[in-house]
Amino acid sequence: MIKFDAKKTGIFAAGVAFGTAGIKVLTSKDAKKLYTNCTAAVLRAKSCIMKTASTIQENAEDIYAEAQQINEERESAEEVVEDAAEETIEDTTDFKEETEETKEEGSEE
Repeated sequence: MIKFDAKKTGIFAAGVAFGTAGIKVLTSKDAKKLYTNCTAAVLRAKSCIMKTASTIQENAEDIYAEAQQINEERESAEEVVEDAAEETIEDTTDFKEETEETKEEGSEE
């Protein structure tokens, strides 16, 4: 003979009833309205997040462009300083050569 446990059978029946009621609740018009409103809220949040992300990306691009411009200006300024230093060295070399030529001319006389 098969023994029936009333407690286990009662728990099983309650689970089936709760599951059936749960499915009815989840598929009701009110639940669908809730799902629709939640989905709409998620879409609004996504739109807001995407707008913020694009603003951040634009700002990052502006910062990057300005940083490149600053580096280009520094490089051109360094080139000017290097050119001036080279001219100074050339002028000094020319002056030394002229001074040496003058000394040699003075010592030949």
